[in-house]
Amino acid sequence: METICPFAKPVREFLSYLRVEAGLAAATLEAYGRDLDDLLCDLRKRKIASVKNIKPQHLADHLRSLHRDRDLQPISIARHLATLRVFCRFLFANGHIKNDPARLLERPTCWKRLPGVLSPKQLKKILAAPSPEHGRLWMRDKAMLELMYGAGLRASEVADLKLNEYNATLRVLIVTGKGNKQRMVPIGKPARDAADEYLAEQRPNLARFGDRRDKDRLLLSNTGRPLERVAVWQIVRRNAQLAGLTDVHPHMLRHSFATHLLIGGADLRMVQEFLGHADIATTQIYTHVDRSHLKAVVKKYHPRP
Repeated sequence: METICPFAKPVREFLSYLRVEAGLAAATLEAYGRDLDDLLCDLRKRKIASVKNIKPQHLADHLRSLHRDRDLQPISIARHLATLRVFCRFLFANGHIKNDPARLLERPTCWKRLPGVLSPKQLKKILAAPSPEHGRLWMRDKAMLELMYGAGLRASEVADLKLNEYNATLRVLIVTGKGNKQRMVPIGKPARDAADEYLAEQRPNLARFGDRRDKDRLLLSNTGRPLERVAVWQIVRRNAQLAGLTDVHPHMLRHSFATHLLIGGADLRMVQEFLGHADIATTQIYTHVDRSHLKAVVKKYHPRP
């Protein structure tokens, strides 16, 4: 990350703290780094020469500029604000500044956007899209899609899955999520069948190089290396197009997993565990997706529906 000299040391210490002590994932660290780059560029334009000179007004003006000049939505600005708060709190706690300039900043109003969800019929089409006529690695693609929907995985989580984290006997995945927190998620027969077929018939050939380039990952690229997050996006998008669908991204499979479980009557706390959400409030957004299900629950169980 590029930084201006007066800020280099505290920023380096901050990112090191997030990586080593807070144990944040690489993607989260990158997001913090980008937000800090934006802040430092803005401070340089304002002739701020040291973290000691940062005032609340400077930070407020920076957040306003994100909306005014870059047309960022409130939810994106709220993420920037979260970065500023954590950064300034770190500076204060470590004696770089005497007062926390971000302490009184107000959070922009955020409307919760309901997650995009695929219907069971649409998902069936996507999961059936990988086939021999659509690419040599169709077994891998099918296994990836089935595991993502079958266990509600993020793109980074499915890419990072290791061989020993798939247990066909116990019918579970050991998933490493945000903050390196692990969770156990059961998977159904379609996902197991797709994974077993890929492991038996295709992965051995992809891992033929014998130089440990596969890093014991479950899903491999054509060169025998672990799948990258961007490749996951490309595979999902390609198979969605083959299924005649547009604007489909990896997280929609995760959204659909959670929504379909709740529609089927699953307990919200259990879905929270499966998704690896630290706060159940994050999971509750899925209860707004299918109001007809909620109405049916009230009608069935409330004494005066």
